[in-house]
Amino acid sequence: MNLQDQLGALESSLDTLLQTAAASARTSVESTEGASSSCAISPDEPPALGDVREPGESAAPAEPPGLNEPPTLVVSRPERDAVEMTIAGKTVKLSPEGVSELIEELSNVRASMSPDQPAGIAPGWRFAATKNPVMATQKYPNGDRLLVMRHAGHGWVPFTFSPNMVVELYAMLTKK
Repeated sequence: MNLQDQLGALESSLDTLLQTAAASARTSVESTEGASSSCAISPDEPPALGDVREPGESAAPAEPPGLNEPPTLVVSRPERDAVEMTIAGKTVKLSPEGVSELIEELSNVRASMSPDQPAGIAPGWRFAATKNPVMATQKYPNGDRLLVMRHAGHGWVPFTFSPNMVVELYAMLTKK
């Protein structure tokens, strides 16, 4: 799966997220009948992940959404080591470090959300595999093992295994 495909999948997922958040915000505003409400991300405050520019300065300008339309996300890659994301007319240029920070934050948030990730692999699921990743392990007093693997796109990904799962994993990896 190339980066363009990955960005398309990210854009699609974030569009859904933004539409849900906008619908929730509209419901919240309507239910408070004019009372002020706070939002975690203010359009007046630049995000911590990168520099913010007006649409005229961006490689991917976005029109401000209509009053009743949720904001849309536009993702572009103006250069090899940068990604630009535009939401509601504000563009943020992310460096590789900023992309890693965004992935980490989204991953942590998703891990706490319901429903859980699907138990099985969905048909047509696309992925970028890392061959022979760098790994680190640690043993806990209760016998559990921590395995941390470095994925080229996701960064360091930690897994904790019970002793029984370690045996199952070994059997799966050595099965002929």
